Amino acid sequence: MSVERFTYDNKFTKLFMYATILWGFVGMLVGLTAAFDLIFPVLNAGIPWLTFSHIRPLHTNAVIFAFVGNGIFTAVYYATPRLLKTPMYSKTLGAIHFWGWQLIIVAAALTLPLGLTQSKEYAELIWPIDVAVVIIWVIFGINFFMTIVQRRMKHMYVAIWFWIATWITVAVLYIVNNLQLPTSLLHSYPIYAGVQDALVQWWYGHNAVAFFLTTPYLGVMYYFVPKAANRPIYSYKLSIIHFWALIFIYIWAGPHHLLYSALPDWVQALGVVFSIMLIAPSWGGMINGLLTLRGAWDKVRKDPVLKMFVVGVTAYGMSTFEGPMLALKSVNALSHFTDWTIAHVHIGTLGWNGMLTFGMVYWLVPRLFSTKLFSRSLANVHFWLATLGMLFFAIPLYFAGITQSLMWKQFTDAGYLAYPNFLETVTQILPMYAMRAFGGSLYFTGVILFVINIWKTVAAGKFVRYEEDQAPAREIDTHGAKENLQWGWHRKLEGKAVKFSVFAFIAILIGGAVEMIPMFMIKSNVPTIAAVKPYTPLELQGRDIYVSEGCYLCHSQMIRPFRSETERYGEYTKAGEGVYDFPFQYGSKRTGPDLAREGVQSLPNYKPDSWHYNHMLDPQKMNAESIMPPYPWLITRNIDIASTPAKIRAMIKLGVPYPKNYADKAVGDLKVQAHKIAENLRQSGIKVDDNKEIIALIAYLQRLGTDIYKDK
Repeated sequence: MSVERFTYDNKFTKLFMYATILWGFVGMLVGLTAAFDLIFPVLNAGIPWLTFSHIRPLHTNAVIFAFVGNGIFTAVYYATPRLLKTPMYSKTLGAIHFWGWQLIIVAAALTLPLGLTQSKEYAELIWPIDVAVVIIWVIFGINFFMTIVQRRMKHMYVAIWFWIATWITVAVLYIVNNLQLPTSLLHSYPIYAGVQDALVQWWYGHNAVAFFLTTPYLGVMYYFVPKAANRPIYSYKLSIIHFWALIFIYIWAGPHHLLYSALPDWVQALGVVFSIMLIAPSWGGMINGLLTLRGAWDKVRKDPVLKMFVVGVTAYGMSTFEGPMLALKSVNALSHFTDWTIAHVHIGTLGWNGMLTFGMVYWLVPRLFSTKLFSRSLANVHFWLATLGMLFFAIPLYFAGITQSLMWKQFTDAGYLAYPNFLETVTQILPMYAMRAFGGSLYFTGVILFVINIWKTVAAGKFVRYEEDQAPAREIDTHGAKENLQWGWHRKLEGKAVKFSVFAFIAILIGGAVEMIPMFMIKSNVPTIAAVKPYTPLELQGRDIYVSEGCYLCHSQMIRPFRSETERYGEYTKAGEGVYDFPFQYGSKRTGPDLAREGVQSLPNYKPDSWHYNHMLDPQKMNAESIMPPYPWLITRNIDIASTPAKIRAMIKLGVPYPKNYADKAVGDLKVQAHKIAENLRQSGIKVDDNKEIIALIAYLQRLGTDIYKDK
């Protein structure tokens, strides 16, 4: 058989690696700032883009799409050519991919702190950036799949399988969840509303974790752990089971984020069942990674790269055990809306994604620059700082989450809520928040040492852009005869990239289709409530301000059917209440109380207009122990009245039953309602103009929950 020579180009591996380091530093610095904001709300200094509710989505997007995203591309551009024995298909597509992705990150960094957001977790980016993400993802896909097409290695190694599934699933998830109806260049509404929007969002949100933070990094594990240990992967059979079971089961699990919500019980049940099933393939993958190191534990003890890989894979196992446990309804009743979930997520991101990325970069840099790592000792210090930082971050939040939930549910012997004031639960966990910030500081100190170590290593070496290699024109199958007999069907499938990709596509599509199609096709799944009416133009503008300011990050609008919640907040939330909520506002964390019934005057927690005004201006004036930051700009900024007709027209297109040609007179109605609220405030001694954003926000808050209480 003839042998062909070819060259690998390491340029894009280097560029994506540099971007990984840069954005990892930035994203974690922003996260650390957010942690301190929760302890010292005055840190924002009255600047909107420094407020927790503005920088929290910047942190999550920076860590997910900038740090982890560039880490994925670093691995793909390095490992794919070497596994397939061919250069990447196109340098031009590689350049467009790299620079396009970085421009998307910059656009996100500019828009999110300014309050330009869709409010859907991990999908906050505004619609023009979403379009750019899809375009760049397609360009990456062309480059990746065409490289597979021109491969010399017939057999596709397991890392390639996971990257194929990643590309396909992320494309489906991102497009379906981000279908929008624009009202302007910077604003849009999703085409889904209420409980349907919630289902689509958490089908996306959970599987963004699955197919952006998990499956591509399983590809990283399957390639770099054997390379660093200089040992083959433990089990080819286990790899097959791990891959197909994981991608089929994962896609069903999204509804476990909506347990005890207005989502139909049958969808919740599916989410629970498939979440529990996830333990098997997830732990199969963890075992496959850890047992690859069997017999090499002395090397692990000395090598910081392998130590990071071990902690990373272990964190993957722990978080993928905890996730299904949190999907059990009895456990979820305790954990949901609390800091327990925050701890769980960060075990995965700090441990799994963080440690694997650090280990990969430490392994790559000496090879890309033909030198030794500047300091193994410094890398070992980084390892311990990262490990301890992760523990100091997460463990206090587990205590905080359990404390929150138990205090929320506690009743006195007389049958009253033991802690009726929500703020009592917040002040109780402030020491845990301080420990979380300390743990984050430790972890970030390790990142600083990481940057120094890599910089010194790069400075001491010389970049090896091109590497020569050779391979047969089409490599024969050299797998062992016995294993080939048992698993030959899969070996044949690995040789047919198109068929493999089609099977992967079908596997990930089934779960989402079964859960979502009935929710959209069967009208009775979202029963209507006659009393629920569309928002007035002023309330609609107020709702958009609520979304823009990130209020949904600390306040839920979903009352679960627990006595502790109905006693505290009012009647539990119904599916039909959200039919005009584009997007839904169920929330996923309660740093503040639930607001679903905020405007109901008959409830004990009702607050007048003047309270809301003063609370947004100076929360500590209303309660000295509050950790909410002030929002003084709402007092001075004008409502964007000019956008009202376009928003009303968009609502009508989405099926909201406003009267015919209502967009033409919506501004007039807005001004009438705004004047009424402003006049009420002026009678309370507050000087305010009719056209300020605070007026619209108050209108929205005072509307919440009132529809279903009209007849009570």
